[in-house]
Amino acid sequence: MIGQTVSHYRILEKLGGGGMGVVYKAEDTQLGRFVALKFLPQELAQDASALERFRREARAASALNHPNICTIYEIGRHENQSFIAMEFLEGNTLKHRIAFRPLETGLLLSMAIEIADALEAAHSKGIVHRDIKPANIFVSNRSHAKILDFGLAKVAEKGHVLETVGASVGATVGVNPEHLTSPGSALGTVAYMSPEQALGEELDVRTDVFSFGVVLYEMATGLLPFRGDTSGLIFDGILNRPPTLPVRLNPEVPAELERIISKSLEKDRDIRYQHASDLRADLKRLKRETDTVKAAATGTGAIAPAVPVRSRSRFWIAGSMMLLLILTFAIVWLRYPVPPPRVVGSTQITRDGLPKFGLVTDGSRIYFGEVYGDRQVLAQVSTAGGETGIIPATFTNIQIDDISADHSELLVRDQVATEQENPYWIVPLPTGTRRRLGDVAGHSAAWSPDRQQLVYASGFDLYI
Repeated sequence: MIGQTVSHYRILEKLGGGGMGVVYKAEDTQLGRFVALKFLPQELAQDASALERFRREARAASALNHPNICTIYEIGRHENQSFIAMEFLEGNTLKHRIAFRPLETGLLLSMAIEIADALEAAHSKGIVHRDIKPANIFVSNRSHAKILDFGLAKVAEKGHVLETVGASVGATVGVNPEHLTSPGSALGTVAYMSPEQALGEELDVRTDVFSFGVVLYEMATGLLPFRGDTSGLIFDGILNRPPTLPVRLNPEVPAELERIISKSLEKDRDIRYQHASDLRADLKRLKRETDTVKAAATGTGAIAPAVPVRSRSRFWIAGSMMLLLILTFAIVWLRYPVPPPRVVGSTQITRDGLPKFGLVTDGSRIYFGEVYGDRQVLAQVSTAGGETGIIPATFTNIQIDDISADHSELLVRDQVATEQENPYWIVPLPTGTRRRLGDVAGHSAAWSPDRQQLVYASGFDLYI
């Protein structure tokens, strides 16, 4: 397809593809702009249901004109192949932006408000998306969110979706929970389904609210609220089990954001947020409060009015009393020192019985070396517990020395038994190709906070 002209679009490169579409970057030769062309795969071109879903996506999205919904320009056919011409976006999906790590609260709230606003716009037109997930939310290079893929959308009548989607519960062992879809049905992604969608019940706009709540949880913690190795386990979590509190996975989550997420994930849809606009209002209120606190902390708020001269004496008296109080506390502190801290309890994180060593943590996940069979592997696990995951990187004898301040990379030493000093490698998180750190070799090292310098021990001396 590269280099071909379809209608008045000249195809430049392939952007990606999946089971329900292949997307190319193209140039509109009439208007001189870039567009994204989505084609139905050849093997599905004669499938009536797939073709109808493809057309439904174009009709649903084209009915919406909103800055946070990907714009549809036209739907056409070329040599018996249907295509959709849509807005070309530069950036990446929210799935790639999260990458198992929580987002900064300010960025999370800004994007969440935009997503909620887009959902409200769709719902006000009677359109229910039914497949809200990070892979269907695009984040531009300027960190603005846009909802994609209305292929499962349905137009509602009297507040309810005309067609519902059932879900079978076959095993999907070994598949990343983010990609679990119901076996035998391509409609909906299991880990993001609402309870009513999982049960095949009649749907309304509140199903999108629940799915968005799952996305919010993942943005705040880097993890899914309902996880499991099979669709059945995930369904059981969605239907019967409360998720781990976000603050346990990310201590930086504000209490109000945790409340908003919990209300979005109510299993009873009558208790859940009834409209995306209500959810958006709470998010905007929280953002206003956090922005106010941040402005006060950085000194960018309003300048305080001058204090009248006649009031200054009162401040001197109050200041003197405060100083006296501080001195009193200091004397008491010195005479009666605080007892040393004591351990009041502990929580077991893993239960696999495999030897572990070289621990580092970013607060939400723990990274370590583990003896797995006859080899050593890099591994990770949530601080809240759960399954241990292996980081694909091959080493002979692993020693993790440090984790970068932004939690994006590990500093790993590959120990060779016959050598006193060993080479250093950088391993990207959560996955990526390891790379050698120049010709540095030593037996202990640490990054500076800005990661611009490395201090390491070699022989009997330190180097930087």
